[in-house]
This record gives sequence, C-alpha cells and structure tokens, in this order.
Amino acid sequence: MTRPLSVALCATLLLAACAAPAPERPLAQRIANATPAATVTARGETAPVGTPNADAADDPAIWRNAADPGQSLIVGTDKKAGLYVYGLDGKTRDFLDAGRVNNVDLRDGVGIAGQSGILVAASDRNDLAHAKLALFRLDPATAKLSALGKVDAGRGEAYGVCLYRAASATYAFVVLKDGTVNQIALDMSDATPRGSIVRTLKLGSQAEGCAVDDRTGMAYVAEEDVGLWRFDARAGGSATPARIAAADGRNLVMDAEGVAIAPMGEKDGYVLVSSQGDNAYVAYRLSDDSYAGRFRVVDGAIGGSEETDGIDLMLGDFGPDYPGGLFVAQDGHNATAAQNFKLVAWDDIVRALGLAR
Repeated sequence: MTRPLSVALCATLLLAACAAPAPERPLAQRIANATPAATVTARGETAPVGTPNADAADDPAIWRNAADPGQSLIVGTDKKAGLYVYGLDGKTRDFLDAGRVNNVDLRDGVGIAGQSGILVAASDRNDLAHAKLALFRLDPATAKLSALGKVDAGRGEAYGVCLYRAASATYAFVVLKDGTVNQIALDMSDATPRGSIVRTLKLGSQAEGCAVDDRTGMAYVAEEDVGLWRFDARAGGSATPARIAAADGRNLVMDAEGVAIAPMGEKDGYVLVSSQGDNAYVAYRLSDDSYAGRFRVVDGAIGGSEETDGIDLMLGDFGPDYPGGLFVAQDGHNATAAQNFKLVAWDDIVRALGLAR
C-alpha cells in the first residue's frame, strides 16, 4: 500500500520542481555573460532616505530651473514613507509624509487650480488592492511640496507612473504591478484634482518603470523579466505594444526597471533603461530602436550605484557640474547608510558611450 503513495509523492515533487523558477545566477556570472559596459562615476549624491536597513529609495524625478540652473531640484521617493526634495548639492530641502509612494514624475507649466507651480505625481500603493495616483504641487521658490489630492487609478497595486503633456490635455500612465497600464486624463482646474481612466493597456507580466516622450507621443514601459516596450501615448492611439528590446541577458539583463528619455531635436535622442540584473544602464536610439551602448556607475570619489530601480534624465544646463544634462539613479547599496540617489553628468555618459549630442 505504500508503493502507490510513494509514486504519487515522487510525481508531485517532480512536477513542483519543474514548475519552480530557475535559480538566479550569481551577479559575477550575469556580468560576465552581459555585453561589456563602459564606466562613469557620479559627481554627486543625495542624502540617504529616512528608512534604514530596507529597500526604500526607489524613483527620482528632475526639475530644471531654466532661470538659475544651479537651483534645480530632484524629487525622490522613499517607498516606505513619502517624498523627498533635494537640491543639486544633495541636501534635503523638504520631506512630505505620503506613505507608500513608489514611483514619481513631474511636469512644469501645468496649471494647478489657477496657480503656477510644478505638478508632481506619485504611484500610491497605500492600498494594495486599489491603486491611486497621488498629486502634489512643488513650489520652485521654496522647494516645498503640498498635497493636492488623489485620484483613482484602477484595481490592483500601483507601481510605476509617468506623465504626458499632450497639446490638449495632461495624462498620467499608472503601471500596475501585474502589467496593466491605466491612462488617466487629469483635470487640475479646481483645488481638488479629478481624473478619469480613458483607456487600459496591458503587458503580460510584472512591469514598473515608464516614461513618455511629449514630443512624439510615445510611451516606454519596462516589463521586468521580458524587456522594453513602446506604446502610442495618445488617448485614441493603438493599444498594441512594440517591443524595443528583450531582456536577453546580454544587452538588457532582467530585471528591466527604470526608464528615462534623452530627447534631441524634433524626434531623435535615446531611451535609457535600468538593467538591474547586472548593475548597468542601457541606451537605445529613439529613431530606430537600435542598441546604442551600456554603462555602469562605479565607485569614484562618490560611491557607484547598484541594483537600480528608478532613473531620470534631463538634458540642458544644470550648472558647472552638469553643463549638458543630469542623470539620476537610485542606489540600492549605499555603503553602510540607507539608500539614496546618485547624480551623473550626461556629458560623462555621452563621452563613455560615444553618443551623438
């Protein structure tokens, strides 16, 4: 009587073993198998987030002060606690207790209840079953954040977020953890913001990082174990994604995480994605989706960055340390301190990869 039970048990164990995911390869092996990467060093870093001994810092967003580039600001998430505002010197200018906010994006020049200011949007996952989009106003004069309110972002866990300024409206794309992407039309005309989901896009598995090119109306979304995708960001556009790059373990090593855009001219430039699996960042040309190079931020006078979640990039003058643009990356291993964000000059990346300017 024991023999049939043993056979059944063996069959069960065999099926479980077949269904289990393959063990993750050691970092050294992932790096060895990946396409070689150029190296750059950070020129600055932010103060650590307030949550120690945890995966807490996640995603940055950059605001450039065109009138006084040295007074530009960086908004960063502590996904256990809220939002930070940093100066380019890395010092904390403000903190707002917003709870579990994961990703962040911002746009200048959006009318907010008749006031000037910078619209900041964060994916709010305080309720894991009901996603929200949390909206804030950033005062460029004081570097202070004020909460505007929340709008519904659909059923599921809010993960990624990116804003899109079209000619006639401002939209937010909220990426849910299961790969659903809800496009939300925002109405900021009153003191209390309103939003409505105008369409839903879908990827097959867990996704997070996203960025929209306002010039071309194209949205870029990273599906962590699969690769980088492009969607038509227009509310009436096609919902079918086009894959730009696969997470093939060579150019892009899963997890594919943060996404950022370097716009050049009317439609050219680069889209960058965090190749978290081997501590690298990959650039693809916007003109034809071709691979343009990969790099790592390594230790120098300031520590490097590893296991990066969110990234952001903005071209233009940010003062003497970042004259051509600023790249900001979350650092998953900040020595003995809590996690923070590393600041890299775009000029250094351009030189390291031999990119067109």
